[in-house]
Amino acid sequence: MSVHAVTHLNFRGDARAALTFYQSVFGGDAALVTYQDAGAVHDPSAANQIMWGQVNAGNGFRVMAYDVPAHLPYHRGENSFFVSVRGEAADEIAGYWEKLTEGATIVQPLGPAQWAPLYGMLRDRFGVTWVLDVATPYEAS
Repeated sequence: MSVHAVTHLNFRGDARAALTFYQSVFGGDAALVTYQDAGAVHDPSAANQIMWGQVNAGNGFRVMAYDVPAHLPYHRGENSFFVSVRGEAADEIAGYWEKLTEGATIVQPLGPAQWAPLYGMLRDRFGVTWVLDVATPYEAS
């Protein structure tokens, strides 16, 4: 089993441009999933914004990003990142989740999601937002 911690950047409409830029700097492959791709359109004007994106380079560079939906608060420079912990095994991720919940505020309870067998988000007692999930391969359409 292995687990990876990845910086997860948050934007309001700039995730695609940011990931494209970071790919041009560090190389690698970009995966971009829009809200429309995922069938999660709540605001038609945001259908082509990024729900999940990642640049993964052979040199070890990895960053994730998404566009914060309009119904959630976002202020550029505040809450501009998450720590994303991705693993291959549900029991491993659930174990980390259980430990991180001590004194935390649960934003999204750990459970199945449309894009992952397990996904959850919490703000720990130090104010850091963590996203934990079981990683699954994404095949671009």
